[in-house]
Amino acid sequence: MEGWKLKDAIIRFERVTKLYDGVAVLDDVSFEIERGKFYTLLGPSGCGKTTILRLIAGFIEPSHGTIYFHDQSINQVPANKRQVNTVFQDYALFPHLDVFENVAFGLRIKKMKQAEIDKKVKEALRFVNLEGYENRRIQEMSGGQRQRVAIARAIVNEPEVLLLDEPLSALDLKLRTEMQYELRELQRRLGITFIFVTHDQEEALAMSDQIFVLNKGKIQQSGTPKDIYDEPVNRFVADFIGESNILPGRMIQDFLVEFAGKQFECVDSGFLPNEHVEIVIRPEDLEMTAPERGKLRVRVDSLLFRGVHYEICAYDENGNEWLVHSTKKAEVGEEIGLYFEPEAIHVMHIGETDDGRHEK
Repeated sequence: MEGWKLKDAIIRFERVTKLYDGVAVLDDVSFEIERGKFYTLLGPSGCGKTTILRLIAGFIEPSHGTIYFHDQSINQVPANKRQVNTVFQDYALFPHLDVFENVAFGLRIKKMKQAEIDKKVKEALRFVNLEGYENRRIQEMSGGQRQRVAIARAIVNEPEVLLLDEPLSALDLKLRTEMQYELRELQRRLGITFIFVTHDQEEALAMSDQIFVLNKGKIQQSGTPKDIYDEPVNRFVADFIGESNILPGRMIQDFLVEFAGKQFECVDSGFLPNEHVEIVIRPEDLEMTAPERGKLRVRVDSLLFRGVHYEICAYDENGNEWLVHSTKKAEVGEEIGLYFEPEAIHVMHIGETDDGRHEK
């Protein structure tokens, strides 16, 4: 990313590192955030995603590197002077205040006039569908309603960027799904930049314009949900985003790859002749057929019914494990064929990351 800037960038990290006790929790990271998009920082616990959020908010300072907001360094700018607001995982609401006073809290600190406070709080509550709840006590609110209060309290200050630190993790599955739609719609209506932290892959894929996948303090890949799902750059991303069949292979030449003891046409090019690579085929891209029609023959080892499909685990003659998602049922011990199109094969360099360099 060095050497160029996005035209509409609102936040830019330039070679940012954060050390704790000499250990890098964020390691030489550079990226840019555009205005008015929904971004997700996705990765396992300890990968650095919440550290990025805290750095943007101003709760901590980088050990090395520079953070820019509208091309101005904010390394030394205190949190209360930044045009960002944060919605925390536990919402951090004041239980002794009603809904109105929770939302109005930041405005009162700014010593705003009461008439202006009334107007802004009413508008914020309308945005999150909580009109008429002004006098409700926080203890009387459901989990989803409390989250909306926290969001209203954040947006009433008219931030340019809203930071959300796993705000859906405390909700049950049904409410969580509903809130995903509500958050996405709210971002579109407000037109401000959302930066959302989660470890839930499905949540990230459903909500985001752009995803940053992190692991061990580095950005492994960034892109649209479709890019990251269809074109993972390395084993970690392929394995972390959805389910995958990942096998060792060899790129014979452009558009021809070898794996599982056979050669197959593919749509990938630009590799070295005979380069060792890794192959990804998603379970839903494998069609279960009669053995003679398949490009591979496998024997079914186990089968689970997942509601919308069967999850089939099978092994080929070379001992490779294959995961298949199919609406067809197979019997344990049965030999079946697996058919797949060239487009279903995704070839990856070994150890590649999003900046195009191989990991050491």
